[in-house]
Order: sequence, then C-alpha cells, then structure tokens
Amino acid sequence: MTRSIALSFTLCTLLSPLCQADQIIREVPDTTAGQGFGALTGMMVGAAGGPIGALVGAVGGFFAGSAVQAGIGKAETAYEVKNAQDEISTVRSPNASFEVGQQVTRKGARVVASEE
Repeated sequence: MTRSIALSFTLCTLLSPLCQADQIIREVPDTTAGQGFGALTGMMVGAAGGPIGALVGAVGGFFAGSAVQAGIGKAETAYEVKNAQDEISTVRSPNASFEVGQQVTRKGARVVASEE
C-alpha cells in the first residue's frame, strides 16, 4: 500500500508539468533594444536643459527609439504566451522561433519547446 501511494504521488508530480504546458498565442514585434537606446540618448541630449530636460528627453527618446527600430525593420521577436490559468504574458525569444499554438514550457524568463 505504501509503495502504491508513493508511486501515485511520483507520477502526479512528474506528469503535472505536461498538463500545464503554456501555449503560444501569437507573435509580436519586440522593440526593447530601441526603447532603451532611445531613452538613454534622449536623456543625454535633454540633460542640457537640466533635470527636467533629461526626463523629457528620456521619455521622448523611449518612444522615438521604438518607432525607429520598427521603422527600419530591425524589430526582434516576442511571443504572447497563455498559461494554464489563462493568463497572457509577453516573452522575448531572440534565439528560438515557435509556431502559433505550439506547447512550450517556461524556464525562467525564457520559453522552450515542450517535448510531446
């Protein structure tokens, strides 16, 4: 009896991640690099106007950097991922590509393809 309880517990523990795999909902463009570069550049240029100028420059550079990166076609890839609780989050994936509907597993801030 004790062995069957231990076996059942072990199987439930090992198989639960397969039942709770996340799923790719859609692919979205990611312009985080442009936003960071634009905010930093805008802050340095705006610093000539003092602290308020630096703040305004950083905000303007944030949006301008994103638009420039998207405009020149250098946007990276991010994915919207839905988990078992139907929560949707955006995950960057610069090195791996996934298909819409593909089952994935989270490993920290990244996602990897689930083994089916």
